[in-house]
Amino acid sequence: MIKKEMIAMLLAGGQGSRLGVLTAKVAKPAVAFGGKYRIIDFPLSNCINSDIDTVGVLTQYQPLKLNTHIGIGIPWDLDKNEGGVTILPPYESNASSEWYSGTANAIYQNMDYMEGFHPEYVLILSGDHIYKMDYQMMLDFHKANKAEVTVSCMQVPMEEASRFGIMIADEQGKITDFEEKPEHPRSNLASMGIYIFSWSTLKEALTALKDQPGCDFGKHVLPWCKDKGKRLYAYQFTGYWKDVGTLQSYWEANMEMVDIIPQFNLYEEFWRFYTNADIIRPQYIADSAEVSGCIISDGAEIYGSVYNSILGANVRIGKGTVVRNSIIMQDTVIGENCTVDKGIIGEEVTVGNGVRIGAGEEKPNIRFPNIYGWGLTVLGDKSRIPDGVSVGVNSAVSGETVPEDYPDCALSPGSFLVKEVES
Repeated sequence: MIKKEMIAMLLAGGQGSRLGVLTAKVAKPAVAFGGKYRIIDFPLSNCINSDIDTVGVLTQYQPLKLNTHIGIGIPWDLDKNEGGVTILPPYESNASSEWYSGTANAIYQNMDYMEGFHPEYVLILSGDHIYKMDYQMMLDFHKANKAEVTVSCMQVPMEEASRFGIMIADEQGKITDFEEKPEHPRSNLASMGIYIFSWSTLKEALTALKDQPGCDFGKHVLPWCKDKGKRLYAYQFTGYWKDVGTLQSYWEANMEMVDIIPQFNLYEEFWRFYTNADIIRPQYIADSAEVSGCIISDGAEIYGSVYNSILGANVRIGKGTVVRNSIIMQDTVIGENCTVDKGIIGEEVTVGNGVRIGAGEEKPNIRFPNIYGWGLTVLGDKSRIPDGVSVGVNSAVSGETVPEDYPDCALSPGSFLVKEVES
């Protein structure tokens, strides 16, 4: 019989609609981050660094790239005969065929998987946060307090507290009340969406709530546990943690990586982050190039100037091109004599010669002002931008565009141009 003290269940099925065209054909946890990594690399690396060797990854939306990236878990040392990493998509049973309809519902549908390891504890994780965390320290806290549910929390500015699930806890950390995105929060102790459940409590709660539509941990499971008198505790986390669910937070988190003293350090020997990356040629920086304050991945070729930016693998920057404050993902080619200012440019994008990305004065996006803004210009995966055009600030472009798509050779600020992209 296989028995594990604690297993992890990693929720990685989210659509990530607030990342706009970046997630049109890929799940949010598979979006590139920090050059050579993908967002899901961080919780997976945290697991192996915390000696958790059994991880179920629950996928749903556009899972192909995510599944391919994870594979059998070799980069994270999760290719185990007993445990390791397992992809858990929705499936059809004799009784029904059902998509995951909520975070807790997704876990409930995989009860048999969890039961197979006879765990004492189950760690619930999200696949779209950037952070480093020793889950064993959280487990020690859970045990020391004889908790049945432990919620990892961090203090946030009070003016931002209404965006989170808020915990009210006593001096020992025992949760006395909580509020889901309250209009007038009574505390600034915000849930990070990371939970440790004693297995018996989790199984009891999920079974009791199995018929709850869209069953969710924050909205349904935690209130049920509180109402039943379960011991709930808040574990206060004080390290770096960022939800990169919006274009603004995604861009900011990447830019923080190139600070002189980064808040989130990828280079510590005792806590490494792993990824599934090809072994490719080294980067090349030409004599004519100028580079300052950048992360540059293997295989990149730079003939122009790049400042305060992050370049993925096999990116090519043409002669005379200037890139500033931008994220350029792998296998993208930027032509000659271009300018890119505050751009987020997806994978396998081709930008012609003489193109301006992020041009003009800021205006709200005409279609999705709550998604595209903050002075950013976004190009989706596999986009094609013709020679000699300009793409205005706060715009989004995706697909194989042609000169006729740019009246007077320009896409005005705040535009939205999306054409079908071949897979």
